[in-house]
Amino acid sequence: MDRLTVNKNKIIDSQGNPVQLRGTCIGGWMNMEDFINGFTGTEHALRYTVSEILGASKAEFLFERLQHYFFGEDDIRFIKSWGANTVRIPLNYRHFEDDEVPFTYKESGFEQLDKIVNLCEQYGLYVILDLHAVQGYQNTHWHSDNDVRHSFFWHDRTYQDRFVALWEEFARRYRGKTVIAGYNVMNEPCVNSPHGDYPHTFFGNYKPDWDRMNAVYQRIVGAIRKIDPATIIFLEGDMYSKLFEGLEAPFADNLVYSSHNYTAAGFGPGPYPGIVDARNANMDRGKYWDAKVQEEEFLNHQGTRYTQQHQVPLWVGEFGSVYNGPAGEVQDRLKAMDDQIGIFEQYGAHWTTWTYKDVGVMGLVTLDPESEYMQRIASIIKMKHELNTDDWMIWLPGHKARQLAGELATHLEEAIGDPGINHSYNVAGISQSILTVYAGALIQPAYAKLFQGLSEEAIDKTMQSFAFRNCSLNEGLFNILQKHTSQDSGVNKQ
Repeated sequence: MDRLTVNKNKIIDSQGNPVQLRGTCIGGWMNMEDFINGFTGTEHALRYTVSEILGASKAEFLFERLQHYFFGEDDIRFIKSWGANTVRIPLNYRHFEDDEVPFTYKESGFEQLDKIVNLCEQYGLYVILDLHAVQGYQNTHWHSDNDVRHSFFWHDRTYQDRFVALWEEFARRYRGKTVIAGYNVMNEPCVNSPHGDYPHTFFGNYKPDWDRMNAVYQRIVGAIRKIDPATIIFLEGDMYSKLFEGLEAPFADNLVYSSHNYTAAGFGPGPYPGIVDARNANMDRGKYWDAKVQEEEFLNHQGTRYTQQHQVPLWVGEFGSVYNGPAGEVQDRLKAMDDQIGIFEQYGAHWTTWTYKDVGVMGLVTLDPESEYMQRIASIIKMKHELNTDDWMIWLPGHKARQLAGELATHLEEAIGDPGINHSYNVAGISQSILTVYAGALIQPAYAKLFQGLSEEAIDKTMQSFAFRNCSLNEGLFNILQKHTSQDSGVNKQ
């Protein structure tokens, strides 16, 4: 495969031809997430709980079989078939390094990753390595495998040293492998106080620490470049890849900047085009959305403005719609997705959708509701909905747990008497701490016990539910992706 490099605001091949990166993210494979894989809480806590209940050997077999079937050659062949040329692979540092043995790396993790990288090379798919869960947590959410709601990484030199050392190990192993489109060094950073984004959660006054973030970026890019001078490095903005105004200007060759562009139009509820009732503190409520508004949102995104100002490539590393809302609104979410990708194409932005496969929320490929795994975890899915453990799914009908979180937030505000407390963010903080983290942990033993007493053969059969051949295809999304990957690139339209 051609080595990809950066020339001004373009990614180019070895002949100097522009290359448009289009593809999807493989969330849930080497960084498991609750809504993707159908459990609650965090990956590392789930693994511990399952090991306690099933025993270490049986637990290891269960998770190995899940990962084996989750993503393999059939998936790669399929992704290539609809015109994609790139996959972004989220990685959890715990697959490569143990907290109790820092700076020593697990060959098992690299062997698993190498197998997929080699298959992607065989089928002509570029790979972007994405460190999605960083030592010490780069943000406070479940997707960084964080179950304490604090981000320690930014204020702890040891965590930062381990982060740099792991990337040096990646660079040593993958330099010269042209199938690697680049290194996405950190997913969705959130730099604030020593307590992560808690002030943002409570008062809605997020204040980035740009000096701290720029220093980490300078250090990691410098460390990688000493080992691998050529591979593209992808850098994301602050506050979950939304803020870029304080990033220093591009300071090295072959840098690409990545924004994450989720919008209320993709989440709902509500019609599209039309007024979307985004019941979420992070999205506009009661706003009219159509293609023109989506274009305005894209052009006003700090990531877009930053890359246009500095004439560097923009990669929209994550965006997507949800398809588990009201049944009559699935076409609205698909239409929003279609318009959004069309805008990326118009302005030459590279893109990868979130996410490729899951249990029926955002995936292009989803598990069959009648499959062995989905039938077995039906009680867990019910608990997740009743207890609102996936608290970000604000488009789903309200439940008692969400109502109680709101009542507790109001009680706290009245008792404390500080008018500066933002009610919406207060509710979010309570919901995430109590429901996503605490209730999620309470449910994990129930998940583990669903597999108690099963033979390895029975576990293997259950995990075959994740195999591509046994999954269902989101036909509407498939048609949209195929349409946009088959047309002329917009790379020269900026």
